[in-house]
Amino acid sequence: MTEHGSISAGAKKKKQKLRVRTFVFILTAAIAAGLYLSRSLWLPRLKGISKQYHMIINDGVLAQGNYPIEVSGGNNFQLCCTGSDFAVLTDAYIYFYNEKGELIRKRQHGYINPVMRCSGENLLIYENGGNDFCIENRDDVIYEKNFGTNIIFARISAEGYIAAVTTSRNYDCEMFIYDPKGNMIYERKCFEHVNDLCFNEESTGCTISFINAEDGSITTSVEEINFRESSEVWKSPGLDTLGLDVYCRSGGAFVLGLDACGYIANNGEIVSFYRYDGELAGGSSDGEKSAVAVNNYPRRKYTLAIFTGDEEKPTELEFEQPLIDVAIKDDIIYVMSREMIIAYDFSGAVRATAGISDSYSGFARSSKYIYLKGFNKIDRIDYDC
Repeated sequence: MTEHGSISAGAKKKKQKLRVRTFVFILTAAIAAGLYLSRSLWLPRLKGISKQYHMIINDGVLAQGNYPIEVSGGNNFQLCCTGSDFAVLTDAYIYFYNEKGELIRKRQHGYINPVMRCSGENLLIYENGGNDFCIENRDDVIYEKNFGTNIIFARISAEGYIAAVTTSRNYDCEMFIYDPKGNMIYERKCFEHVNDLCFNEESTGCTISFINAEDGSITTSVEEINFRESSEVWKSPGLDTLGLDVYCRSGGAFVLGLDACGYIANNGEIVSFYRYDGELAGGSSDGEKSAVAVNNYPRRKYTLAIFTGDEEKPTELEFEQPLIDVAIKDDIIYVMSREMIIAYDFSGAVRATAGISDSYSGFARSSKYIYLKGFNKIDRIDYDC
């Protein structure tokens, strides 16, 4: 009886262990399946933690040699990168420098209110309220145009196409499109005030924004046109803000306004709208992704809003200091505060930082460096990301 009882007790223990192992295996499999099925929720956060862990801390040491580059006329000069070089536009001259700060070329432009736009290695320079614009690069002026009416604004595409919106005697404004050789390929007479324009990826068309007044409020409507068609592809209702910039995207447009911003689908529908909690400090957009910097000085709340598409609510990052400028390049957000330039990816993870110790009003990002715009000078720092 004793031997039989011990054998029976041993069999029970084995069965109990087997049941425990089976339960643990089933529980582990269920957890693994649950993690796999919900990977879209936790994997981006895990990647963000990884990127945060590998954050690069740049030293922010200012370049020596030809830097700082002194610029006459105070901080009214304009700065932009042209490939590996950069250009500086003042009230009287256009300068081209290489990354070492060496002057490549300088010429007097003769415009009273000059505006500069960059795309690749080419520059568009036009006179705001004047009759002329020109296209040039570091080597020479490519071509010039003169209008019988005044230029309201002009834009250049990555492929070298030019859009010029001018005043008109019989219409609200007129729009002219030129190919890279300076031949006019499209003309449009507008019954509404066009305040901005962006080319699509192939420069076969563009998206334009209009300012309207609806029920006593200023609104911004957006319209897409194709240069081979006479009627618009789509048009949106009014967005409840004074639009400053419009950005093209594959699925519609992004409007950066004075007190709000929003996404518009490719059927003209307004799919998201974001009202700022403070004053706009800067904004940028590239493809589906956008970033907006907002300062609420009374509440000492300084916010970077990150958009990755049509979602109604952006990711908001809080700062301890007022924000000065923001730019997107190569899928990275660069935001400048008074003492720091921080790079973020679009999950909100910090990619790189650099301290700055002087008073700057903006910056330009090249593939290797960040150029800092001071009151009457340009500095350069290394910035790995």
